[in-house]
Amino acid sequence: MYTMQSWTCFFQFICSMQSVCHCCDWIQHHYGHLSSEYLSLLDQMGGDITEQDAPVFFPTSLYRHIDDAGFEDQVRFRNETIYQITKLFDGNMKAVTWDKKNLDDFLNILERQLENLKSCVSPAKKPERRLKRYSKELNRKVLRKMNYSAQAWELIRKETRRHLQRLDIFKAKIH
Repeated sequence: MYTMQSWTCFFQFICSMQSVCHCCDWIQHHYGHLSSEYLSLLDQMGGDITEQDAPVFFPTSLYRHIDDAGFEDQVRFRNETIYQITKLFDGNMKAVTWDKKNLDDFLNILERQLENLKSCVSPAKKPERRLKRYSKELNRKVLRKMNYSAQAWELIRKETRRHLQRLDIFKAKIH
């Protein structure tokens, strides 16, 4: 005989599995298209990507670590990465000379990706701290230190592109 509690647990399990299935389906069928669209917009919104290196090291070891993680951790990492990127682009952009429409479209697609990825992860687990620290360092050592100059924003665009390209490589490994 099943109790009300066992049925409740069963339905929670089914809902959780449907959410994971929806997430898998969304990542498989929509993420890649939107990803290529925002990478294209990122390239089109300004001139050539700067050759200058940012004074903050790209967290390559973090990506290597997450490569071996489980599906939910990988999706959570993708979600947190896009969230941190959107936070960076929420600063003083007066010096930016980028195409405004492309910039707006880029940010809108990032927001769309973020909303869809948010529905795929449990809010109970904490995000990756090293990624948050890295973003704070970019904000402090690039944007603030360079007084939100056009050159600072070009470095942010370059680092953003590196992250988004790395997430694409990472996406290929999820399926």
